[in-house]
Amino acid sequence: MARRRRATVIVGGIPVEVERGGVRRLNLRVRADGSARLSVPARVPAEDVRRFLAEHEGWLRAHVERRLARRADGAGADGLVALWGRLVELPGGIAPDELWRDELERRLPGVVERMEAATGAHASGWQLRAMSTRWGSCTPRTGRIRVNVRLAAYPPTCLDYVVAHELTHLLEPSHNERFHVLLARAYPDEGLARALLRRDARDLAATGFSRPGNEAEAGCR
Repeated sequence: MARRRRATVIVGGIPVEVERGGVRRLNLRVRADGSARLSVPARVPAEDVRRFLAEHEGWLRAHVERRLARRADGAGADGLVALWGRLVELPGGIAPDELWRDELERRLPGVVERMEAATGAHASGWQLRAMSTRWGSCTPRTGRIRVNVRLAAYPPTCLDYVVAHELTHLLEPSHNERFHVLLARAYPDEGLARALLRRDARDLAATGFSRPGNEAEAGCR
């Protein structure tokens, strides 16, 4: 069986995992967690791949934002909000994003200290943002890292993962094999964290972990 090749490309600021081989047509999918993957036949030229992604950028952005908006989208009718993987009562007079930001401000320094020691990388600064398409981002040139406040809706290991992921990008900007080797040394449970982040935060807090599904697709024959 031919080995499938994987890479990550950025389309309008959105990371897309590109996998070659094993399919007969271009197939762009947005998972329930808002992450995107493009399956590509082995012999399709790179120029055709770029053209396909450019043509579907609007579709991609709309579906990514829709998926993320459905997940950690605040308190339900019961007045409960997901916080660190559990449902808690939302304090009166405060929005979910405010609660999550306050919680991250309290917890992030300790996580950063642990993960900087684990990765051997050190950020020059940290920012908390309510991002719609990413759990975290970094600028390797300046060493600055941004973290999505909505991570506070998920189990604490998800914050560990995102911090380790972005710190590793300071050592290796791309998602190549070296990046994944370095990340695995600092945070061995990447698969678990990614699976958790594919879930709706309230559903995860109420029912616990299970394999995610529900993907949107855009195909091109």
